[in-house]
Amino acid sequence: MSSIDESLSELMELDGAMGTCIVDYMSGMVLGMAGAGVDLELAAAGNSQVVKAKMATMKSLGIDGEIDDMLITLASQIHIIRPAAQHEGLFLYLVLDKNKSNLALARRKIQSIESKLEL
Repeated sequence: MSSIDESLSELMELDGAMGTCIVDYMSGMVLGMAGAGVDLELAAAGNSQVVKAKMATMKSLGIDGEIDDMLITLASQIHIIRPAAQHEGLFLYLVLDKNKSNLALARRKIQSIESKLEL
C-alpha cells in the first residue's frame, strides 16, 4: 500500500509527467499534489465537474459499471483522470507532456498506483 505522497512521487517519475494530484470530486478539493506548470487546484475543480457529469450521463443511459479512466488529449498535453475504485469519491489526475510521454505506460502506472493507494 502507498500513501498519497508516495503515490504522487511515483507518478511524477513517469517520462513527461508535468503534474499530478488526488482529488475529492464531490468537493473539487485536492488531497495532495506534485509537479508544476499546471494549476492543479483549478484543474481539479474543473475535472471534478467532468467526472460528475460523466457519472450522471452513465446513470441516465442505464450504463452499469465504473469508469476505468478518462483521457483528454490536447495539442501538447495528455490528461488522465482515474477514479479510485477503492476510495469512493476520489480520482487520480495526471498531466503529461504529449511529446515526452508514453500513454500506454502512463495508463498502466496510474492503474497500479490507484490499486495500492492507502488513505
